[in-house]
Amino acid sequence: MGMKDKAENLAEKAGGKAKETVGRATDDPGLQAEGKGTQIKSDLKQAVEKIKDAGRH
Repeated sequence: MGMKDKAENLAEKAGGKAKETVGRATDDPGLQAEGKGTQIKSDLKQAVEKIKDAGRH
């Protein structure tokens, strides 16, 4: 996985965590779920990149 991809995935995950936290603080379940979904999407992207890297070695 390239450093750029890692940075983008970490930024996306951090943004999702922030949305989830704001959703929890404002009692907004929709925003909270959206943040959690963003985090899951980021985790899946990271997993795919790791599989790609493993296939190259």
